[in-house]
Amino acid sequence: MSTLQGSTGRMRGGQRGRESKRMRKPAKKTKKAVVFFEVEILDAKTKDKLCFLDKVEPNATIGEIKSMFHKSHPQWYPARQSIRLDPKGKSLKDEDVLQHLPVGTTATFYFRDLGAQISWVTVFLTEYTGPLVLYLMFYFRVPFIYAPKYDFTTSKHWVVHLACMCHSFHFFKRLLETLFVHRFSHGTMPLRNIFKNCTYYWGFAAWMAYYINHPLYTPPIYGEQQIRLALVIFLFCQIGNFSIHIALRNLRPPGSKTRKIPYPTKNPFTWIFLLVSCPNYTYELGSWLGFTLMTQCLPVAFFTLVGFIQMTVWAKGKHRSYLKEFRDYPPVRSPILPFIL
Repeated sequence: MSTLQGSTGRMRGGQRGRESKRMRKPAKKTKKAVVFFEVEILDAKTKDKLCFLDKVEPNATIGEIKSMFHKSHPQWYPARQSIRLDPKGKSLKDEDVLQHLPVGTTATFYFRDLGAQISWVTVFLTEYTGPLVLYLMFYFRVPFIYAPKYDFTTSKHWVVHLACMCHSFHFFKRLLETLFVHRFSHGTMPLRNIFKNCTYYWGFAAWMAYYINHPLYTPPIYGEQQIRLALVIFLFCQIGNFSIHIALRNLRPPGSKTRKIPYPTKNPFTWIFLLVSCPNYTYELGSWLGFTLMTQCLPVAFFTLVGFIQMTVWAKGKHRSYLKEFRDYPPVRSPILPFIL
């Protein structure tokens, strides 16, 4: 009996042990339920409801919401959409995530039509091809520009030939940079801008070329010394401008919109970053100052002045965005001209 009881006790003890092990097994973790968002898109002007998106994932980006909106309104492809939190506010970025925006689970956005869009590459290629072709037409004195006796003749002043080479080099460089160097944070721009930009570049190119290649054109007052000094300034600034474009390109990996603080590299032409936020505009200004000095032509000087005003506006805008985005941005830098502007 004692043996039987002992064995029975051991059996019961083993059974309780197995039961306790089963009891100690950790419970399976339950997955958290995903809270989907509801997104309504209103017209920014009329406040009419344009679209309602149900069960939008919280990690959806504005770019993905634009694609969803495009499915219900095919006439508004993502590139021409401006999605905002406020009817008069700024456009949200495509990479902004829905759950990180100051909205509830029922989010209201406002839509504005940016109009027909065109790629930046196409715009730049059109802008820069025009001046290159137009200038050469005046340089070779094709018919109907000057008097018939001057058709297809060449100037007797060597500075005219030098100016043609410098002007052509500048815009040919811009074309190559557009194709192989520049990385654009935005893929498109409004189609209407191409007409405004082409009017500016093409019009000034024709105006400058008409006077520089005119049969009655006279060389600069100080002759060869002035021309050579101007050529040095022009070439120096062209190299500097190209160096800055390469440095800015290397800051942004292909296919990304990463923004970093630009700093000087081993290239001495980039050391101006120590004092200026947008040295590409500084060098661009220097190039056209050199070209003005070289040709001593009033239309060139006017083009340089207008370009300087526009570049100053762009530089100040970029400088402000740098200060706003980066807390450790160097305070000593100026937008375009060291210690001045």
